[in-house]
Amino acid sequence: MTNIENLYEKYANDVLRLSYFYLGDRHKAEDVCQDVFVRLMTKAPALAPGHEKAWLLKVALNRCRDLWRGAWVKRVALGSPAFELIPAMDQTEQRDDEEAVMQAIHSLPAAFREVILLHYYQGYGLNEIAGMLNVPEGTVSSRLSRGRKKLEVMLKGGGLE
Repeated sequence: MTNIENLYEKYANDVLRLSYFYLGDRHKAEDVCQDVFVRLMTKAPALAPGHEKAWLLKVALNRCRDLWRGAWVKRVALGSPAFELIPAMDQTEQRDDEEAVMQAIHSLPAAFREVILLHYYQGYGLNEIAGMLNVPEGTVSSRLSRGRKKLEVMLKGGGLE
């Protein structure tokens, strides 16, 4: 098995999940995932051991941003298909809460959405996110804090600022 195949086996689900959470469209997320691994094969970057996942997710975020900014992209309200990657819940109330959180996350501006997805859904620390996004660690901390406050307002029924 080649190194690229190993990386695909190891990280394709993470790339797909991040892309899906960012875009809210499974088909576009699959396209992004494919693009990321095609770029890995064609560009053959020299990746430091242990930093492969960060590079893959950074490329995925950049590609998602490109798609999100595209004039032809229609921002759609999330429905139940948006949660096919989230395991089924035993209680309807818990699933409704998760759906509300995901809708709120998708409503956030891109800068807040990215740091929240990388921190809470991918488990990266502030330092790692700062490196991936090429911003100071303080900026990441500020975006996380402001993003959480915006989510709190949205989830309590206050809507977007």
